[in-house]
Amino acid sequence: MRPAFRARREASPQIREIDRRGFLRRLDALLATYEAAMLPPPGQMPGRHMIMERHTGYPAFRAFVAERSRSVIGFSYGFHGESGQWWHDVVRAELVKIGGEEHARHWLDDTWEVAELHVHPAAQGLGLGRGLITSLCSGRPERTMVLSTLDAQTPARNLYRSLGLVDLLTGFRFPGGGPVYAVMGAEFPLSSRRE
Repeated sequence: MRPAFRARREASPQIREIDRRGFLRRLDALLATYEAAMLPPPGQMPGRHMIMERHTGYPAFRAFVAERSRSVIGFSYGFHGESGQWWHDVVRAELVKIGGEEHARHWLDDTWEVAELHVHPAAQGLGLGRGLITSLCSGRPERTMVLSTLDAQTPARNLYRSLGLVDLLTGFRFPGGGPVYAVMGAEFPLSSRRE
Protein backbone atom coordinates (compact mmCIF):
# COMPACT_ATOMS: atom_id res chain seq x y z
CA MET A 1 0.00 0.00 0.00
CA ARG A 2 2.86 2.36 0.68
CA PRO A 3 4.35 2.19 -2.85
CA ALA A 4 0.94 3.03 -4.37
CA PHE A 5 0.67 6.04 -2.04
CA ARG A 6 4.14 7.18 -3.07
CA ALA A 7 3.22 6.90 -6.78
CA ARG A 8 0.06 8.95 -6.24
CA ARG A 9 2.02 11.68 -4.44
CA GLU A 10 4.52 11.84 -7.28
CA ALA A 11 1.67 12.24 -9.80
CA SER A 12 0.17 15.20 -7.91
CA PRO A 13 1.15 18.57 -9.41
CA GLN A 14 3.74 20.46 -7.40
CA ILE A 15 4.23 24.24 -7.53
CA ARG A 16 7.63 25.56 -6.64
CA GLU A 17 9.82 28.58 -7.16
CA ILE A 18 12.70 28.35 -9.60
CA ASP A 19 15.62 30.72 -10.03
CA ARG A 20 16.81 32.33 -13.24
CA ARG A 21 19.05 29.37 -14.14
CA GLY A 22 16.24 26.89 -13.51
CA PHE A 23 13.94 28.99 -15.68
CA LEU A 24 16.43 29.09 -18.55
CA ARG A 25 17.12 25.37 -18.19
CA ARG A 26 13.39 24.67 -18.56
CA LEU A 27 12.73 27.31 -21.22
CA ASP A 28 11.88 24.83 -24.00
CA ALA A 29 9.38 23.03 -21.73
CA LEU A 30 7.90 26.36 -20.62
CA LEU A 31 7.51 27.41 -24.25
CA ALA A 32 5.79 24.10 -25.08
CA THR A 33 3.28 24.82 -22.28
CA TYR A 34 2.81 28.37 -23.59
CA GLU A 35 2.23 27.06 -27.11
CA ALA A 36 -0.32 24.45 -25.97
CA ALA A 37 -2.22 27.02 -23.90
CA MET A 38 -2.13 29.99 -26.29
CA LEU A 39 -2.04 28.35 -29.75
CA PRO A 40 0.03 31.20 -31.23
CA PRO A 41 0.37 31.66 -34.99
CA PRO A 42 3.15 29.74 -36.70
CA GLY A 43 6.49 31.48 -36.52
CA GLN A 44 5.86 33.33 -33.24
CA MET A 45 7.74 30.95 -30.96
CA PRO A 46 11.34 32.04 -31.73
CA GLY A 47 10.41 35.62 -30.80
CA ARG A 48 8.64 34.43 -27.65
CA HIS A 49 11.80 32.50 -26.71
CA MET A 50 13.91 35.66 -27.01
CA ILE A 51 11.41 37.73 -25.00
CA MET A 52 11.20 35.24 -22.15
CA GLU A 53 14.97 34.87 -22.06
CA ARG A 54 15.37 38.68 -21.94
CA HIS A 55 12.83 38.97 -19.11
CA THR A 56 15.07 36.95 -16.80
CA GLY A 57 17.38 39.98 -16.62
CA TYR A 58 14.61 42.37 -15.48
CA PRO A 59 14.57 43.69 -11.90
CA ALA A 60 13.33 41.27 -9.22
CA PHE A 61 12.63 38.48 -11.76
CA ARG A 62 10.71 35.69 -10.04
CA ALA A 63 9.28 32.46 -11.47
CA PHE A 64 7.20 29.48 -10.38
CA VAL A 65 6.63 26.20 -12.15
CA ALA A 66 3.95 23.53 -11.78
CA GLU A 67 5.30 20.07 -12.47
CA ARG A 68 3.91 16.56 -12.44
CA SER A 69 6.40 13.71 -12.51
CA ARG A 70 9.10 16.23 -13.50
CA SER A 71 7.12 17.44 -16.52
CA VAL A 72 6.18 21.12 -16.75
CA ILE A 73 2.40 21.57 -16.80
CA GLY A 74 2.25 25.25 -15.85
CA PHE A 75 4.36 28.29 -15.07
CA SER A 76 4.22 31.92 -14.08
CA TYR A 77 6.79 34.66 -13.87
CA GLY A 78 7.02 38.37 -13.32
CA PHE A 79 9.29 41.25 -12.45
CA HIS A 80 9.30 44.81 -11.19
CA GLY A 81 7.97 47.01 -13.97
CA GLU A 82 9.79 50.18 -14.94
CA SER A 83 10.31 52.63 -17.78
CA GLY A 84 12.32 51.25 -20.67
CA GLN A 85 10.51 47.90 -20.68
CA TRP A 86 8.43 47.50 -23.85
CA TRP A 87 5.14 46.30 -22.29
CA HIS A 88 5.39 48.84 -19.46
CA ASP A 89 5.96 51.77 -21.81
CA VAL A 90 3.19 50.77 -24.25
CA VAL A 91 0.63 50.31 -21.46
CA ARG A 92 1.72 53.50 -19.68
CA ALA A 93 1.19 55.57 -22.86
CA GLU A 94 -2.32 54.17 -23.26
CA LEU A 95 -3.20 54.71 -19.58
CA VAL A 96 -2.04 58.33 -19.87
CA LYS A 97 -4.18 58.73 -23.00
CA ILE A 98 -7.38 57.47 -21.35
CA GLY A 99 -6.92 58.61 -17.74
CA GLY A 100 -4.09 61.11 -17.52
CA GLU A 101 -0.61 61.04 -16.02
CA GLU A 102 -1.78 60.56 -12.43
CA HIS A 103 -3.84 57.50 -13.42
CA ALA A 104 -0.82 55.94 -15.15
CA ARG A 105 1.45 56.77 -12.20
CA HIS A 106 -0.97 55.15 -9.75
CA TRP A 107 -0.91 51.85 -11.61
CA LEU A 108 2.64 51.70 -12.97
CA ASP A 109 5.05 53.69 -10.79
CA ASP A 110 5.48 50.88 -8.25
CA THR A 111 4.17 47.76 -9.92
CA TRP A 112 4.73 44.04 -10.13
CA GLU A 113 4.17 42.91 -13.71
CA VAL A 114 2.95 39.37 -14.22
CA ALA A 115 4.48 38.63 -17.60
CA GLU A 116 3.19 35.11 -18.18
CA LEU A 117 0.85 32.63 -16.49
CA HIS A 118 -0.01 29.47 -18.42
CA VAL A 119 -1.33 26.02 -17.56
CA HIS A 120 -1.28 23.22 -20.11
CA PRO A 121 -4.86 22.53 -21.31
CA ALA A 122 -4.64 18.93 -20.03
CA ALA A 123 -3.98 20.25 -16.51
CA GLN A 124 -6.48 23.12 -16.39
CA GLY A 125 -9.27 23.13 -13.83
CA LEU A 126 -7.07 21.82 -11.00
CA GLY A 127 -6.43 25.18 -9.34
CA LEU A 128 -2.90 25.45 -10.70
CA GLY A 129 -3.47 28.89 -12.23
CA ARG A 130 -4.60 30.26 -8.85
CA GLY A 131 -1.71 28.55 -7.08
CA LEU A 132 0.84 29.90 -9.56
CA ILE A 133 -0.34 33.52 -9.50
CA THR A 134 -0.83 33.70 -5.74
CA SER A 135 2.63 32.19 -5.20
CA LEU A 136 4.14 34.63 -7.69
CA CYS A 137 2.49 37.65 -6.02
CA SER A 138 2.97 36.56 -2.42
CA GLY A 139 4.99 38.96 -0.29
CA ARG A 140 5.66 41.46 -3.06
CA PRO A 141 6.66 44.93 -1.81
CA GLU A 142 5.17 46.79 -4.80
CA ARG A 143 1.94 48.77 -4.39
CA THR A 144 0.16 47.32 -7.45
CA MET A 145 0.26 44.42 -9.86
CA VAL A 146 -0.70 44.43 -13.53
CA LEU A 147 -1.01 41.94 -16.36
CA SER A 148 -2.55 41.53 -19.79
CA THR A 149 -4.93 38.78 -20.82
CA LEU A 150 -7.14 38.03 -23.79
CA ASP A 151 -10.15 40.38 -23.77
CA ALA A 152 -12.77 37.63 -23.56
CA GLN A 153 -14.76 35.81 -20.92
CA THR A 154 -12.22 33.11 -20.18
CA PRO A 155 -11.43 31.06 -17.07
CA ALA A 156 -8.22 33.12 -16.74
CA ARG A 157 -10.17 36.39 -16.74
CA ASN A 158 -12.56 35.00 -14.11
CA LEU A 159 -9.58 33.93 -11.99
CA TYR A 160 -8.08 37.42 -12.15
CA ARG A 161 -11.39 39.03 -11.18
CA SER A 162 -11.69 36.65 -8.22
CA LEU A 163 -8.30 37.94 -7.04
CA GLY A 164 -9.54 41.53 -7.15
CA LEU A 165 -8.13 42.63 -10.50
CA VAL A 166 -10.08 45.27 -12.41
CA ASP A 167 -9.99 46.24 -16.06
CA LEU A 168 -7.62 49.12 -16.79
CA LEU A 169 -7.79 48.78 -20.58
CA THR A 170 -10.12 46.72 -22.75
CA GLY A 171 -10.23 46.16 -26.48
CA PHE A 172 -6.51 46.92 -26.58
CA ARG A 173 -4.18 45.82 -29.37
CA PHE A 174 -0.47 45.91 -28.76
CA PRO A 175 1.70 47.35 -31.56
CA GLY A 176 2.50 44.73 -34.16
CA GLY A 177 -0.97 43.19 -34.31
CA GLY A 178 -2.28 40.11 -32.61
CA PRO A 179 -5.41 39.47 -30.58
CA VAL A 180 -7.38 41.97 -28.52
CA TYR A 181 -6.25 42.22 -24.90
CA ALA A 182 -7.45 43.57 -21.60
CA VAL A 183 -4.94 45.04 -19.17
CA MET A 184 -5.95 44.35 -15.58
CA GLY A 185 -4.57 45.53 -12.27
CA ALA A 186 -5.00 45.33 -8.52
CA GLU A 187 -3.52 46.87 -5.43
CA PHE A 188 -1.67 44.50 -3.12
CA PRO A 189 -2.60 42.40 -1.26
CA LEU A 190 -4.70 40.41 -3.69
CA SER A 191 -8.18 39.33 -2.69
CA SER A 192 -8.51 35.78 -1.40
CA ARG A 193 -12.16 35.23 -2.37
CA ARG A 194 -13.00 32.33 -4.68
CA GLU A 195 -15.66 32.25 -7.37
